[in-house]
Amino acid sequence: MKREIITTGDGSKTIQIMDWQEQYHSKHGAIQEAYHVFIKSGLDLFKDQEIQILEIGFGTGLNAFITLIEFEKRNLQIGYTGVEAYPVSNEELDQLNYLEELKSLSRKDDFDLMHSSPWAQEIEIAKNFSLNKQQKFFKEIDALNTYHLIYFDAFGARVQPELWTVEIFKIMFNAMKSGGYLVTYAAKGSVRRAMLEVGFLVERLPGPPGKREMLRAKKE
Repeated sequence: MKREIITTGDGSKTIQIMDWQEQYHSKHGAIQEAYHVFIKSGLDLFKDQEIQILEIGFGTGLNAFITLIEFEKRNLQIGYTGVEAYPVSNEELDQLNYLEELKSLSRKDDFDLMHSSPWAQEIEIAKNFSLNKQQKFFKEIDALNTYHLIYFDAFGARVQPELWTVEIFKIMFNAMKSGGYLVTYAAKGSVRRAMLEVGFLVERLPGPPGKREMLRAKKE
């Protein structure tokens, strides 16, 4: 499918899949969305501890990179697992402007290492922050009672409804520790019902720019 780099509403870039009219991040602002959904509504629930994070849809690495920028402020130690079936190409990565927009040019080596590091191998990106990228389909995740926080950033249910099913959220529920949270930009009723069916407690939160609501799920 044809892909192109577009500039989103906050000046940061993302990848758009033309046939689907679907983007890797919100067209209203890639960085704004990442901060609102995954940091403000997810990472900010934790401080002064060691946590495991699972990202569903590693993609451009934006969510992982922002987490790397922010984790030290919360005195966290992070093991970060990013699952991605179809890695972004180096040519596309070279056209993204996250380092500039995040005023983090000094961390270029960290961003590059996130993408150049081998798959299925845990790599230390920075002190107290390790990354394990796994190239596989979401339905192949078999972790149990492992993650404190899940960033669920799959393509939308409009174009890939099979990623937002009871089957997938059961895998998420099983992979999560008790007391853990899943955050996602999505707010569809069918997504909320699938989460509830597998046992999550689900709350609606104000959404990022361009979206009225988002969802956060907790495993008791």
